[in-house]
Amino acid sequence: MSIQWFPGHMTSARKKAAETMANTDVVIEVVDARLPEASSNPMIHELRTFRNRPCLKLLNKVDLADPEATRAWIAYYNAQDGVKAFAMSAKKPADVARITGLCQQLAPHRNDPTKPLRMMIMGIPNVGKSTLMNALLKRKVAAVGDQPAVTKMQQRLDLGKGMSITDTPGMLWPRIPYASDGLMLAASHAVGTNAYIDEEVATFLGDFLLDRYPALVAARYKLAPADLAGLDGPGLIELVARKRACRKMGKGGGDWDLEKAAVILLTDYRSGAIGRITLETPESRAAMIAAAPAPEPEAADEDGEERPDAGNGGNG
Repeated sequence: MSIQWFPGHMTSARKKAAETMANTDVVIEVVDARLPEASSNPMIHELRTFRNRPCLKLLNKVDLADPEATRAWIAYYNAQDGVKAFAMSAKKPADVARITGLCQQLAPHRNDPTKPLRMMIMGIPNVGKSTLMNALLKRKVAAVGDQPAVTKMQQRLDLGKGMSITDTPGMLWPRIPYASDGLMLAASHAVGTNAYIDEEVATFLGDFLLDRYPALVAARYKLAPADLAGLDGPGLIELVARKRACRKMGKGGGDWDLEKAAVILLTDYRSGAIGRITLETPESRAAMIAAAPAPEPEAADEDGEERPDAGNGGNG
């Protein structure tokens, strides 16, 4: 299953971001701590490295992620030139309060009123950028919603004390080259629901959970170890349907409603009800890329400009 989702406004948003980058000191990239590389837009990496801009990599939603995997990702990013990583929750004021100080460490020359620190916040849809912006400004400046791509226009805001920040729309890239990335993004609600089928994404998620977090699955759905023996993703969806009494209504009533059960499984993952889960580690990422066919180069945009390479392995 290949998942692709690139609403029209993202093309203009990318071009505007490239223009703003020229007058930016530090790029703040927000990623999902549960899938840091799959949720890292390679176009952001290309834009900031072209301008030689340092990056504060914020692993948001850390309260939903596996702590051990998060530690591995922090070490991975901190080993990269010009990158500082910080695991956080945009809903925790103490975490948010540290962001400007970390940015100042990356641009120590921008430290007085004549040289204001100019920050730019970027990321894919639904990673918590709007929640973070509102927390930074301590007032509502960005619309927050459970659906991806709520923010569609760029805005520059004054943080006081010689600091400003530019908020940008969530941007994906024109073609997601690795199928597993698309599935991870869909499972984590970073792409529009019209781009995927819930049951197929839940099957991917179910297979992963049974392989990596079987104890959490058993605890959430009150299962015995014997219930998990030989179970796969489709089997887990059916088991959830039985546990949650998901029955089809009307014609064919009485059959298990697997689509409803798939949505329950996805919702339980997204909300953290199953537990703290990370879908990739630096090691699993490297293994996936090594095993996958090399992604084809991106085609040119309508204006003839080459799109950034969509390969998303090891970018900072």
